[in-house]
Amino acid sequence: MAQNPQVAGFILAGGESTRMGRSKAALELRGVPMLVRMARLVESVAGAPTVIGNLNGADSFGLATIADEWPGAGPLGAIATALGASVAPWNLIVACDLPYLTNEWLEFLVRRALDSQADAVVPANTRGAEPLCAMYNKRAEAAIRAALERGVRKVTDGLADTLVELIDPFEWKAFDSEGSLFKNMNSPEDYEEARRRFEGGGETGLGSGRQDQAS
Repeated sequence: MAQNPQVAGFILAGGESTRMGRSKAALELRGVPMLVRMARLVESVAGAPTVIGNLNGADSFGLATIADEWPGAGPLGAIATALGASVAPWNLIVACDLPYLTNEWLEFLVRRALDSQADAVVPANTRGAEPLCAMYNKRAEAAIRAALERGVRKVTDGLADTLVELIDPFEWKAFDSEGSLFKNMNSPEDYEEARRRFEGGGETGLGSGRQDQAS
């Protein structure tokens, strides 16, 4: 997919990683830190990404970093920070701990947003929306900041005053039949599971073909 000036990319990496016990951004899969892995994926569809969060070492990977304007406000504050910094109409915003994302899925997500009149295009799972791998239009910034000012911290609640287009599971599961696309790494057990998957099969994420889409 050709890079598009209508789209900017951002990676959220400001979490405290309390359950993991160490920085999730630095965890390696096949010798590649998660932050670098995510940067390569985002760059493949949205150009060089910007990292949101006070993350030591991001610059050592050659990644631009912006401090979170809303420290302690969780991902919603980081999304507002990203939208405030962006000059692009559409913005791909992803968490740094999603090992099973694929290039094919992100290409689909970007195309879907570019054809949408919504303020945000968000995949939905059986548990609800997955707002940490989604597309946000610049025009959603004002509503999100207003929600933060009211004390809102849950991302989906912060989108209450925006027009959201949800992508149903039957659509995104074409890219991941097992439903792991948005599974993140919150704990050491999650990390070990991801390591086993990557060591036991083909590279997940950047490559093409059904082997890379499976997880």
